[in-house]
This record gives sequence, structure tokens and C-alpha cells, in this order.
Amino acid sequence: MNIHTRSPLSRRAVLRGIGGTMSLPFLEAMMPRSASAAAGAIPKRLGIFYFGTGMNMRDFEPKDTGKNYTISPTLKTLERHKDDFTVFSGTYLEHGGGHHGDYTFSTGVKARDGGTIKNSISMDQVAAEHIGRDTRFPSLQMCIRRGTGFGSNMCTLSWNQNGVPLASENDPHVLFNRLFKVDSAEESEMRQKGFRRRRSILDVVMEDAKRLEKQVGKSDQEKLDEYFQSVREVEKQLERNKDWAVKAKPNVDTAGMSDFSESFKPEMPAGEFNYTTYAKMMYDLIALAYETDSTRVISYVVRRESAGGTFPEFGVSKGFHELTHHGNDPKNLAELTKVDQIYFDHWAYFIDRLKSFKQADGSTLLDHCMLGFSSGMGIGHSKDRLPTCLFGGAKAGINHQGHLKLPDQTPLASVWHTMLQQLDVPVGENFQDSKGVISEIVA
Repeated sequence: MNIHTRSPLSRRAVLRGIGGTMSLPFLEAMMPRSASAAAGAIPKRLGIFYFGTGMNMRDFEPKDTGKNYTISPTLKTLERHKDDFTVFSGTYLEHGGGHHGDYTFSTGVKARDGGTIKNSISMDQVAAEHIGRDTRFPSLQMCIRRGTGFGSNMCTLSWNQNGVPLASENDPHVLFNRLFKVDSAEESEMRQKGFRRRRSILDVVMEDAKRLEKQVGKSDQEKLDEYFQSVREVEKQLERNKDWAVKAKPNVDTAGMSDFSESFKPEMPAGEFNYTTYAKMMYDLIALAYETDSTRVISYVVRRESAGGTFPEFGVSKGFHELTHHGNDPKNLAELTKVDQIYFDHWAYFIDRLKSFKQADGSTLLDHCMLGFSSGMGIGHSKDRLPTCLFGGAKAGINHQGHLKLPDQTPLASVWHTMLQQLDVPVGENFQDSKGVISEIVA
């Protein structure tokens, strides 16, 4: 007996009308027909988030363990999402503590050694090489401040395979336009000219470098090989950009969300910037980027190391770093907790937003996202007792355990290792300084 099976609708299908196109949302018709295929049809996503300068761990860590743990004062605002995350106690960052944890957070290596900085590929970029190939942006980097911060406190968690930091963007207006704004005819032509100009420059650079290669010794040839590899990365990204430039961007409905029509960033004049508004804009953008499958990998420095961290509307007396030098003063400790609670109010908003996006199989967007956050230090600038949580991932095989007490000095890389395994990224048994996957949370 022959059974006719209808082919699934293309995920890139568009509605064509007068003067343009509109991308369709994710529909059940886009799901593969077989149940086994359908289970893997909705992509898995990853996010890593950095809360610089630690937290007040006295109010962050729950007092008891297990799924029925008593939620801590700092995490109280997340109680409605208690079944969707695991709190880890015992995480450790060997080269963290002080104010250099932002360099090693996602790479696990001693990136800063005296005046020398030499890093390795970050876990999000390992993921991007495998799950980011089919999206417009293999990864996105976000921060409260634009750039890399290289040489100072970092503005990015992302490092490519040559240990080069990838710059972050801090303006939600710029990010929104990058993700969703349709270019005019003039802008498209300018973009194409830019592609051709960069292609010409790369050709000249490679020609000169290959000529130079014949004139140098073995040590310099090794350095040139690294350089060639970097140029090839740029070439590949250029070709990707050219391909995606002719494909329609998703059309998104931002009703009930933030207004992205104008620039809104911390560098605005005093009195015009409100951090709660900003935080919601950034989290809305992440949710939209995941939902439209514009990217599957995001890193976000929510709070930078050392500097900043508080805003006038927080109603505290000092900057966050100054508060961390609390001297056991009850007021300083209470204000530290207050600041952490404000950040988690915003995080709760983010989780609500991810849950609001229902998927074709009846699950939520959060179920297909694994979101890990921590810091480069705990309390008192220590390299252990880090504030570490993993959210979401139910459809990626994450079985949340409430509050899980890990063996003391469990490398933070073990959390990253677990996330990568559940993303089906082939990292093997040895990843950074991980002691292995955290089996308790793997379904």
C-alpha cells in the first residue's frame, strides 16, 4: 500500500505581495511528518550570561537542596519559574576571582598572565560552529557597553578559535535593525559595494602575505599560518553575509514589547536613561532573535566586571564594586542583595517572555533554550562559590533538580560541558577543565 506523505513547508517560506515579502512564523506545516523527525525539528538554542563582580552569596544560595528547596531571598522573584531552573552550589573558576574572571569565564584558560593576554575559543563559539551554521548570525554578542574591552574589563564573553575577542553591541536599536530591518534599494547597493571592496582587500592581503611567507623562517611561518587562518575566517564570514544579504529578514510583531525605533543606551545624557527599560529591551531582543531563528547562540555581559553595575533608580548608596567591599556592614550587604534582586526582576521578565512564545509542538521557547549564568567571582572576590544557574532546556533533555549541591570546586566548565552535550555538540569527554557532564540534570 502506498501512503502519500506531504512534504513539510520550508522554514524560509515567505508571503509575496505588492512591493515586498513577509517571512512566515514557525508553523506546524513546517514540522516533518514523522513523529521521530518532529522531535528534532525545533532548533535548540544556547545563551551564556555574565553578572560581573559576583553577588551577595549569603542571600543567593538556598539553605536546603533538592527540587523542593526553599528559595533564597535573592531568587525569590523567580519563584514562579522554580521548575524551570537549577541552582548549582560548588562551582569554581580556577583562573577567576579578583577582576580577571571575565577573561576565563567561557574559555577556562589562564588568559591573563602578567601583562600578557592569550586566550582560547569560548564555549559559545564552539557551539556556534555546530548549531549556528544555518542561521543569519552564527552568534550574537551583547553587553551593557559596546566593543570588546580587551586589556581592561571585558565587554564580551566570545572568543574565536584564535583567541580573538568578538565585539559586543549595547544599543538595542542597532541590534534590532541588524536582525530585522529591511534594507532600502540604496542600502542594498551600498552593502554589495562593501562586499566587493572587502573581497578586493582580502585578495590583496592574501597575495602579499603569501609572498612574504617565502621570505621568513619557520617560527614566522607558524605565525603567518595563524594569520592565514584568521583571514580565511573573514572570507567565510564575508561569503555568509553575501548569501544572507539577498534573503528576506523575519517580519516581527513587537506589540506589547519594547520600542526599538530609536537609540537607547547607557551613554545617553543623565536623566534620559532608565536601566529597567533597557534591560527589558535587551531581553525582548534575545527572545525575538531565538524565536525567529535569526541566531541560536547568544552571549551577554549583563553586568561588567568591576565598574558600574548600579543606576540612580536602584536607590542604593554606592556602585556595585564598592558595595562588594562590604566589610560585613549590614547596610552594604542589604544593598548588594537589593541590586541582585533588581537584576533578577529583569531576568524573570525574560523568562516570562520566552515562555510566551508557544512552539508548534505545544512547548515553549524556553523549553528549547539552555541559558546559563554565573560570574567571575563569588563573594569577597573569591574564585569559588559562584552564583550559577541553568534555565530551560526541557526539550534538550535537561531535568532540573532545584538546588543541586555539587562537589566543592566543580569547574564552571562542567556546566558548559553539560549544555554543549545536550546541544549535540561533539566536544568529547575532555572539555576545558571540566570534570565531566553533570549527570544529575541530564534526563
